[in-house]
Amino acid sequence: MSLRVGQGFDTHRLVPGRPLMLGGILVPHPRGLEGHSDGDCVLHALCDALLGAAAAGDMGDHFPSREDKWKGAASRVFVEEVVSLVAARGYAVANVDVTVVAQEPALAPHLPEMRRKVAQLLGLGPDDVSVKAKSTDRLGAVGRGEGIAAFAVALLRGRA
Repeated sequence: MSLRVGQGFDTHRLVPGRPLMLGGILVPHPRGLEGHSDGDCVLHALCDALLGAAAAGDMGDHFPSREDKWKGAASRVFVEEVVSLVAARGYAVANVDVTVVAQEPALAPHLPEMRRKVAQLLGLGPDDVSVKAKSTDRLGAVGRGEGIAAFAVALLRGRA
């Protein structure tokens, strides 16, 4: 069995007037993530990790913000397409680990639901998905509450 590892990263600015989508769920907050799509940096980092593990480029290659068809798109659509691409290359997702970095809002109450949603999108069990939250202790742009970042690692199994 062949194993492949990929990592992903994404960050978006928090802005008023947008819903805050993280890990495929709506998180109550007065600001949401700016982006061409819904701005879900958790799912974007996850897609980049999966694409990296499959040696298939990155989000910008597959879902460029210059294309109007992705404007306002739900990031779950990106995950579904990336999972299909991974499968077409002969791989399956074994497990993923995601870290969300935010000073605000407090994410701990939302992590179980994010974990369930990510597992559902990937067709995995909850024991194959980890979603954690960290802060920067008020350091940097994320620490000042200007945005949210996410890091992801994915393991694929497949072709021999």
